Amino acid sequence: MFHLELRQFPHVARAFNLSREELDRRFARPWVTGTEIEHEDRRWAPGRAKLVIFEAPELGLEQLGLGRGWAAVGKNGVEVTETVLAQAGRGAEGRSTLEIVKAAIRDGARTPLALTEVLELIAGEYPAWRPSEQLAMAEQAVWELLHQGGIVLRGPEGPVASEHWPEILLSWGTWTGQPVQELVLEAA
Repeated sequence: MFHLELRQFPHVARAFNLSREELDRRFARPWVTGTEIEHEDRRWAPGRAKLVIFEAPELGLEQLGLGRGWAAVGKNGVEVTETVLAQAGRGAEGRSTLEIVKAAIRDGARTPLALTEVLELIAGEYPAWRPSEQLAMAEQAVWELLHQGGIVLRGPEGPVASEHWPEILLSWGTWTGQPVQELVLEAA
């Protein structure tokens, strides 16, 4: 089992009895990609907060009472912060958030995918992000995929020429479903 502590003066938060999958998904992967972590109604930024991870036996409720949990973790566990973060930073599991979003868009574009659905996909995956962060990620991911040839932007008349991509992707209406024409993304 894994246990962690987040510290950003004057605040401290802890999470106990995490599986490796949950630790990676909720804490380690976002941390190594520089994404803020939302935990206990707070946002913890990797540049401002400190993260400590221990591997220790599972703690029962009686061991967690009266704030004794972290002492039990320190006594019976081993700090593995560097190892866990290094592993999260490597391989497919350690891909940047942008790469994960791009992969999800490519998968979704196997059938026509409206640009508003890209925003919904990101909002569903990263609900703690501000809408402006979700929109920025959608714009960047779609922009990169179009330039890499991973997807095609299609309108009623067929594929949209690359010289029209900026005016489309930088338009608020495109992302809110208010464009004059129906635009979709399709796999290349």
